Amino acid sequence: MDKKLISKKKPAYPITPLLSNYLTAHGRNIKIPIFYDDLLRFQGAIEILDQNDKDTLWIRTYFAEHERVEIEDSLKQMYTILHSDGDSSVLPYLNIDSIDFCTFGNTKPFRVKVRNILNDNYIFLYIKKADASRIYGLELEHLLSPNHINFLIHKDTLIEEHISGIAGDTFIEEHLDDLPIQDKRALAKEFVKFNERCFGRLLADMRSYNYVIEITQDFDRVQYRIRAVDFDQQSYEGNPKVYKPQFLKENIALVKLCLEVLAPGSIVQYEKEERSLLAKRATSEHKRLKHLLHCMKNDQISTPKKINQLKNGLFDLVGDVNFKKAKNMGELLEYAIDFIVRNYKNENPYIIK
Repeated sequence: MDKKLISKKKPAYPITPLLSNYLTAHGRNIKIPIFYDDLLRFQGAIEILDQNDKDTLWIRTYFAEHERVEIEDSLKQMYTILHSDGDSSVLPYLNIDSIDFCTFGNTKPFRVKVRNILNDNYIFLYIKKADASRIYGLELEHLLSPNHINFLIHKDTLIEEHISGIAGDTFIEEHLDDLPIQDKRALAKEFVKFNERCFGRLLADMRSYNYVIEITQDFDRVQYRIRAVDFDQQSYEGNPKVYKPQFLKENIALVKLCLEVLAPGSIVQYEKEERSLLAKRATSEHKRLKHLLHCMKNDQISTPKKINQLKNGLFDLVGDVNFKKAKNMGELLEYAIDFIVRNYKNENPYIIK
């Protein structure tokens, strides 16, 4: 796919009062002791290289001594808010091992390593400038995917929990060819389902470095799950193809894998399975999803040109006249989810209508 189909620089959209009220109602909006801009006051930094001495595009930051203690104490408090409802009893056992800054991409996040000194376990937190597109993406992932998403917001600062897994591009380059055939089939199945899930909830730009491969040992086999880690392109682009990872050239190896190890009938079956799961999740989370879509429908998170392009493209793909009526990205997503739910109910004779 031509990279020009994906916007090189997507603008950040502010959080509206409606969205802020939604986040408050669902426990996402809180008071925190530190802001993104506070971390920008670092005094020095060094490059972080990987095991092959290649630049990772992350730098390790250092703060002036008179600010370091205050910043680290605030980060520890942030950890307790995210993981234990602000319980301060664990604070003496926490240590901030590092604060790294990413020089690449739109969000330019900070990555904070928090370690428990009692057992040496650690986790990473990411601190970013809040963007409405990303917040909608995180919430939709939480509601419509099999993945639980833990994040918090305060004004223009976003705190996300690390999503574990092997970066998709790294996995493709270093591990894909060595997988046994059964594992290749399992991964191919997951890519088909991931592809369908992204399209159904209009999450774009899932190039291989924007998702991770999560691996779980399950009795006598290995389970694979593909998880998005970048949600900036939620309901923004105009070309329908960018909402399907299969059309992005960075994913060609996985597309070829699917064609090699899966029968066409299996691919169709897995696509139907994922649409059914999307429909079930949308139905079970109907009240919260309706609240979120209300915020999106009253928000501006794309341009009129892209909205018109996407609504015509979706109409051409599925023939649902509702897409022609959409005035914004929120309505387009609502109609897309409604289309999936209606078809699930109509095709399933066991569903009570």
